[in-house]
Amino acid sequence: MPESHLHAAADAAVPGFGIDAIHEAARRLTGHVVRTPLLNSPMLDDLVGARVLVKAECLQLTGSFKVRGALNALLALDEDARRAGIVAYSAGNHGQGVAAAARLAGCPAVIVRPSTAPRIKVDNCRWWGAETVLYDARTEDREEVARKIVEERGMTLIPPFDDPRVMAGQGTVGLEIAEQARELGLTPDTVLVNCSGGGLAAGVFTALNDALPGLANHIVEPAGFDKMARSLATGRVCANPHPPGGLMDAISGPAAGARPLAVLRHHDVTGLTATDEEALAAMATAHRLLKIVVEPGGAASLAALLSGKVDARGKVVALVASGGNVDPAVYRGALAD
Repeated sequence: MPESHLHAAADAAVPGFGIDAIHEAARRLTGHVVRTPLLNSPMLDDLVGARVLVKAECLQLTGSFKVRGALNALLALDEDARRAGIVAYSAGNHGQGVAAAARLAGCPAVIVRPSTAPRIKVDNCRWWGAETVLYDARTEDREEVARKIVEERGMTLIPPFDDPRVMAGQGTVGLEIAEQARELGLTPDTVLVNCSGGGLAAGVFTALNDALPGLANHIVEPAGFDKMARSLATGRVCANPHPPGGLMDAISGPAAGARPLAVLRHHDVTGLTATDEEALAAMATAHRLLKIVVEPGGAASLAALLSGKVDARGKVVALVASGGNVDPAVYRGALAD
């Protein structure tokens, strides 16, 4: 997308997305998803010199925030489209979210996954009743594989992030953070959100900046795979090296989303990164101080905070622990370090 078009989009609302769409998504999702807790630990506060509020989306249905956007997009379809079924491509948690959403709505689902996807995520998709189609990330394009299924079966594609309905569903995380912080009598100064395609960050920043203007907004990506930070800097949709490497598969997708990018540029977002080692250390800290299981990509924001990537001293910091679907061997390694 040309840079001039992105600047224009940043100055105007993405069609179908905005604070009203997020509130509509919250109404659709009521009773279907978990209002996950906003956790705090005095020991964690002391460790970083700030009041830290952790939105535990690792405790969400399917172990990730992804079911919010998937279900909102699915419930927005007409009855004929629902009966025909839905398709998603995902190396991480989006596939599980779509599979769960399809089961809740009673419609078929096909999930296109790389053959290298973590076993726990493949198995969970199948448990929810979705058909899984594997592809070779070295020789095949996931969007082409999914597009062929859509054309052959008349199904609807639910993208992982570059979709207004998906972004609005993810934005309900931000609505809940604002409500829960208010219940605690706290006003966040800073927010950190793990970022791959940008749907979660776009939704959360839109919701929180509507409720709490003046926030410092930070995305966190894997070191060496910071495609959204590069997209923000250049005004162009950038891609990661392919196939991705490292432990943070959940936030190592191939390219930034054009619509999320437009929204993030509007909110003056700063890009941060975390290494695999920092993510593993954050997973151990989350286990020790918050008593939650977080996967490497889900721990990126906590990792950035703990490693001093952002100056949080004396502030109220909100961050999203976005997923908890970690292979046991990786988790054992995190706790052993």
